[in-house]
Amino acid sequence: MYDTLPLLNKLNFPTITRNSLQTLQVNIGLKCNQQCLHCHVNASPRRTEMMSAATLAVVKSFLATKKIATLDITGGAPELHPEFRDLVSYARGHNIHVIDRCNLTILTEPGMGDLATFLATNAVEIIASLPCYESDNVDMQRGTGVFEKSIKALRQLNSVGYGYADTALTLNLVFNPQGAALPPPQLELENTYKQVLLERYDITFNQLFTLCNMPIKRFGSTLISTHQLDDYMTLLKQSHRHENLENVMCRHLISVDWQGYVYDCDFNQMLALNLENNGDKVHLSALMDTDIEGTDIAVRDHCYGCTAGQGSSCGGALKP
Repeated sequence: MYDTLPLLNKLNFPTITRNSLQTLQVNIGLKCNQQCLHCHVNASPRRTEMMSAATLAVVKSFLATKKIATLDITGGAPELHPEFRDLVSYARGHNIHVIDRCNLTILTEPGMGDLATFLATNAVEIIASLPCYESDNVDMQRGTGVFEKSIKALRQLNSVGYGYADTALTLNLVFNPQGAALPPPQLELENTYKQVLLERYDITFNQLFTLCNMPIKRFGSTLISTHQLDDYMTLLKQSHRHENLENVMCRHLISVDWQGYVYDCDFNQMLALNLENNGDKVHLSALMDTDIEGTDIAVRDHCYGCTAGQGSSCGGALKP
């Protein structure tokens, strides 16, 4: 696999600094029941990396000490970690909002029959990947049979109250483009998703998030091997909107890997791009008594993926 990091320092992304810390995004493991073409984490069923009990204890301590508002749990398929439910219960017990980055099909796996009910009981916000409302497109990107399983999972979530305007159970879906293109306007696509999923499958959800494909890891390697990287990077920079810098996720979030090391965002984590301070790895435990507000954020050219067009973040588009 090609490493894109050496190629991501040509376009001079603007300098940005951190605001107050609101969200702790934690990657608790790289094992997944899927292997998607666009995955910037390189997750797959063959990965074995899992966060240890000792590191999970540091995460819990940090959440309480720093009075973090939101715990954003990701992977891999985070639900495959044996301590996933314990971490969720701990956070909810401390009145911390919890987000589960769910691939949907995990709800159909053996042993996960009560997962939807557990998530609903704990009022966990679900952000679930569904890159298209057409089965062929989803299966092409994520694997044969994934669309059918995703529809089954969405029906499970609807059955316990997720996705309706009059409940507190939030179900948001995520769209990624098929290739080296920017996402379409988020609201327009959301309306189409809602119409198609309701009419064809009687499924409802709250919002659609459109995410730009990042030129890193599996997708970045594909761009290099197909000679599309330069054109894609040019597209991202030419589509840059300076006003999006105010709302990029790294300004209020830090990302923690399965070993407990800290990065400015999930994408920097996958590039092993350390915090800007001195270039060395920083463990979450070292930040327990440190205020990082106002510090520089480590940037490279892939950051244009978050500021191009309507913008892109873990919460979808930044601008209409």
